[in-house]
Amino acid sequence: MSFRSHMEAALQEARAAAARGEVPVGAVIVAPSGAVIARAGNRTRELNDPTAHAEVLAIRAACAAVGAERLPEHDLYVTLEPCPMCAAAIGFARIRRLYYGAADPKSGGVAQGARVFAHPQCHHVPEVYDGIGAEPSAALLREFFAARR
Repeated sequence: MSFRSHMEAALQEARAAAARGEVPVGAVIVAPSGAVIARAGNRTRELNDPTAHAEVLAIRAACAAVGAERLPEHDLYVTLEPCPMCAAAIGFARIRRLYYGAADPKSGGVAQGARVFAHPQCHHVPEVYDGIGAEPSAALLREFFAARR
């Protein structure tokens, strides 16, 4: 089976989040069959919920779709490096592979900052692939924040 990136679907969710006034981060979860089974963009402001990050919302939707609290053999595509909260949720969900776009030096939890998957308390470490769609992901974030300054 050849690799097929689903980052464009995550970018669509990030653009939709920006249009709602949310920080433009989007995520999709892909089943072992290759089908996108969940998609989400940030909704922290809309829902008045600091945990309503794209990754958490996508994980919740995917778990509901499969009827289980874990998602082994599923892959997550997200436009920005997950924060520590989202990285922990990814581990708890047993996501197989994490693909992310832009690095997050300020709030990242995978390659930056907390490096959640490097801790011995982390019970599951997904395969991690960074830089997938990094430039369009970073550009979307730059444009969003430049418009607010």
